[in-house]
Amino acid sequence: MSMAAMTAVVLGASGMLGGAICRRLIEDGHKVVGVSRRKPREPLPIPYLSIDLLDPADCRAKAAELSDVTHIFYAGRAPHGEGGNESVEDNLAMLVNAVEAVSAAAPGLRHVNLMHGTKYYGNHLGPYKTPAEEDDPRPGVPNFYYDQQDWISALDVPWSWSVVRPPLVFDFTPGKPRNLVSVVAAYAEIMRELGRPFSFPGTEVAYDCLAECALASHVARAAVWMAGEPAAANQAFNITNGDIFRWSTLWPRFAAYFGLEVGPPLGISLAETMPAHAPVWDHIVAKHDIAPTPYSDIALWDYGDYVFAPTYDIIADTTKARRAGFHDVVKSDRMFTDLFDRYRAARLIP
Repeated sequence: MSMAAMTAVVLGASGMLGGAICRRLIEDGHKVVGVSRRKPREPLPIPYLSIDLLDPADCRAKAAELSDVTHIFYAGRAPHGEGGNESVEDNLAMLVNAVEAVSAAAPGLRHVNLMHGTKYYGNHLGPYKTPAEEDDPRPGVPNFYYDQQDWISALDVPWSWSVVRPPLVFDFTPGKPRNLVSVVAAYAEIMRELGRPFSFPGTEVAYDCLAECALASHVARAAVWMAGEPAAANQAFNITNGDIFRWSTLWPRFAAYFGLEVGPPLGISLAETMPAHAPVWDHIVAKHDIAPTPYSDIALWDYGDYVFAPTYDIIADTTKARRAGFHDVVKSDRMFTDLFDRYRAARLIP
């Protein structure tokens, strides 16, 4: 059964997931407008609007160009760090301003999809109930996910909503270092150049915990499915690749890809130990004649620490989405090697 045509606006279109949603919508033949503070590094063949989502007047003025919109995909974020302390007030205001402006301008609006994550369950705070299910109790800490979902679910409107909750999401993101794919690749090449084994940076306990992730295009496919599927209306869904793994299983496969020997887990902080190796990266770039990417643009070491730190399982139950009709899966180890291949093909890593 073919999905009804959408005229979609994607808010946060310059981000990893916003861009992936734009590409998915284009591939499916829908009309798309991207909204972001600044134009993406590699814009897609769609119109873009620059809107300050914290400014209600700017939202209302620019929304006049969006009168034919039927679907909103909201992947916007206020600026934040790795610690999970994202501004509840700013993130709620951005959503409210955007949705109120577009819904007032677009009488044919049918659905609003929100991009959240499995931090909803407090998986960044410490051990929690796993596998996490969509109706699990919220931990007693502030999180803009709760405020956004509570606001949109309380509206008395003719359109429906849905929420995507992915775990760690990865993709090919040249120039954006907050990506485990380029972090691992840069780490591997630096260890090679230093003549050291390829060792998991985290602890032995973290090495053996269960983990999961999601490919950006997979999450985007799920978001578009939710927006067009009546069975998904007014609900939240966990969306992962569909498999789980241990770093102790994936790490030797990474080592094999890069042709390195695996060493024992180190229990170190990448953010503390890796910045000193910037000259090594510059040497690697020159030695292999790859694209001259600045060290700060290839790997965000703080993010690597964040991903490898948990000493407890991080798993979300995805049966709710499958029961509603979303059956796509991605093999996570294959996802990583495919993305490494893309970085190599772009001459960003040796």
